[in-house]
Amino acid sequence: MRATIAVLPGDGIGPEVIAQALRCLAAVARLYGHEFALTEYPFGGAAIDAAGEPLPAATLAACRAADAVLLGAIGGPKWSSPQAQVRPEEGLLALRSALGAFANLRPVSVHPALAAASTLKPAVIEGVDLMFVRELTGGIYFGEKRRDEQQASDLCVYSVAEVERIVRVAAQLARARRRRLTSIDKANVLETSRLWRAVTGRLMAAEFPDVALEHMLVDAAAMHLIRRPRDFDVLVTENMFGDILTDEASMLAGSLGLLPSASLGAGRRGIYEPIHGSAPDIAGRGIANPFGTIMSAALLLRHSLGLDAEALALEQAVDAAISGGARTADLAAPGEPSLGSQAATDAVLSSLQRRG
Repeated sequence: MRATIAVLPGDGIGPEVIAQALRCLAAVARLYGHEFALTEYPFGGAAIDAAGEPLPAATLAACRAADAVLLGAIGGPKWSSPQAQVRPEEGLLALRSALGAFANLRPVSVHPALAAASTLKPAVIEGVDLMFVRELTGGIYFGEKRRDEQQASDLCVYSVAEVERIVRVAAQLARARRRRLTSIDKANVLETSRLWRAVTGRLMAAEFPDVALEHMLVDAAAMHLIRRPRDFDVLVTENMFGDILTDEASMLAGSLGLLPSASLGAGRRGIYEPIHGSAPDIAGRGIANPFGTIMSAALLLRHSLGLDAEALALEQAVDAAISGGARTADLAAPGEPSLGSQAATDAVLSSLQRRG
């Protein structure tokens, strides 16, 4: 097949891990007879420096025209001072909104060979396999914002339609997995959460009676993710809660560098990115973990291009590389040798070549 992929390397380690994912996509295209047009565009802090804005019109137009968007990481101290007039994160929010990418999927599983990389006991994290579904274009991040010298406010708003569409996505995923859905809110305090809980309960009873629904307050969810993570299947929540809880859940797997994400809308086009940040402290050293970005490329193959076999082959190649001992610095035990970004990807490509 032929596909156009808009590539937004971003800032910090973003270009470094994106380069490794592009190597993997090129290998998939070669092995399976596809043609991927991979074109890079400025985004985030790099775009602010080049064009004065984090999401230039040409970049957005390319993303709208593409079959999928592959994104690195954005931001850094250079653009994050309280006095900054424009920030890289504004470009990310605008991109999600412009493409209608309202559902953020973040799978979290624990590789048996990396149990020691987690700070939790192996008995707690063994067998963890969960999926977060985070609402991505509503809530406090997109609400009206005000600030003066004396006070500031951020408005959190959700509509019935916004809650229904994200819960449907989560319930459909749960139906294809273990048929358990946990809806996370703060209904004991927030009116938006009370609406969320009421709408979720009504929709699940009407459309997904075969999926077991549990409501859970966000503070309890934060605790149980560490206490009994194996009990969760699919978790759905609003924007800010999802942002925080998914970073917490990443520690189950041992490192932020391992986990991918897919941001999807009503069509097939999606935005794919690792969940980690730009890590400016290690940028330019060639040691960043590329696995989360490579796995994001696998999600791109599956969800936007419909290439399930190719996606599975790439995921299995990452799994084989890790099982074979490929460890970047964030995964290596004290005193254990580690691989740089390119060498870790070499291990993935070696396994992919054998599978292809």
